[in-house]
Amino acid sequence: MSKYSHYLYDYFLEMGSGPTVSKYLNMFLLLLIVAALTLFVDYFIKIIIRKISSRIASGTKTKFDDILIKNKLPTNVAHVPAILLFHYYIPFIFTDFPIVENLLIKAVEVIGIVLILYIVRSILNSIKDYLKTKPQYRDKPIDSYIQVFMIFAWFAGFFLAFSVLTGIEMWKFFTALGTVSAVIILVFRDTILGFVASIQVSINDMVRIGDWITFEKYGADGDVVEINLATVKVQNFDNTITTIPTYALISDSFKNWRGMLDSPGRRIKRALFIRQDTIKYLTNEDIDKLMKIDFLSNYLTKQKAELEAYNEKEVENKELILNGRHLTNIGVFRKYVELYLAQHSAVHKELMLMARQLQPTSEGIPIEIYAFSKDKKWENYEFIQADIFDHLLASIQYFDLEIFESPNSKSFKS
Repeated sequence: MSKYSHYLYDYFLEMGSGPTVSKYLNMFLLLLIVAALTLFVDYFIKIIIRKISSRIASGTKTKFDDILIKNKLPTNVAHVPAILLFHYYIPFIFTDFPIVENLLIKAVEVIGIVLILYIVRSILNSIKDYLKTKPQYRDKPIDSYIQVFMIFAWFAGFFLAFSVLTGIEMWKFFTALGTVSAVIILVFRDTILGFVASIQVSINDMVRIGDWITFEKYGADGDVVEINLATVKVQNFDNTITTIPTYALISDSFKNWRGMLDSPGRRIKRALFIRQDTIKYLTNEDIDKLMKIDFLSNYLTKQKAELEAYNEKEVENKELILNGRHLTNIGVFRKYVELYLAQHSAVHKELMLMARQLQPTSEGIPIEIYAFSKDKKWENYEFIQADIFDHLLASIQYFDLEIFESPNSKSFKS
């Protein structure tokens, strides 16, 4: 090849040009010819590879080859022959310029390293996109693992390129890493923490893509849409996006609602605050009036008979109602709540169901409803909960009870 590299040089000498001018003209024209040839080969091979890859992708059932095309793997691979061709002809072009030849060879080798990194990235992104189409991998933090592999690949590419440019062997870089390891750990602290967190989140199954989480520290309340090496993206219910550091999932406390979504019901836990001065013992007339309520008739009949028998046998002074055992309006109301929930079509009967009295407060005596709705969808759940409390708020007056309410301007006027 060397004898052809001076063909134009000899021609320019014969045309009367000086040796120096002939060298530069020879180099410049050879560079134009090789550059044009390289561009032609790059364009031609790119067209061929695109057509072949498209034909293969359309003729197969798998989606992986389509994803490879989407991530530009064939396009990146198509550049390889052109770079190899140009690298091969560099000594031919710059035979009279050894310094430029050496620099250009190193530059092309660095470009080749970068191209290899792009090919690796296309492959890894294709693997990531393909795994996300599989149901068993959709909720896994695939992005984090791909990013870790790419970080290692870029590090390897950087060291290799630096070795090519400086001529220092690779193993000397690794021996020098010990002296700068503290600096590397400091610079890549978040990346290292994110990588460790991603592994722990995946192994312990703490968070999956699609989980509803509440993270008060970061103001997040919504569905996890992405888990990568550095951040977790949460789409809140107002359609805003909150980003949380991945390592915060293992260093801070947050609430994952997956258990509720996987369970057969969603919990209803809310209290009615009863005014204490409206609580009283029930007289026979009160009991007879409440017996007209279908849910309570059997219960009151049985309780009335038991209490009358007890009082007749055990109580001496029957004039004072405090002596003996008697029903109270709040106790009968609490029983009514349990019976009402037990027959409600939207309340899950196999999960916990009760109405309990909590410790008295300055706002009254809480009667807490603890049950589970069958429907876990948010809007349906809220409708069911509201329907239950609409009924209870309206029915409480039949028991001569009142809901506590802070005084307002109307209270003072009356």
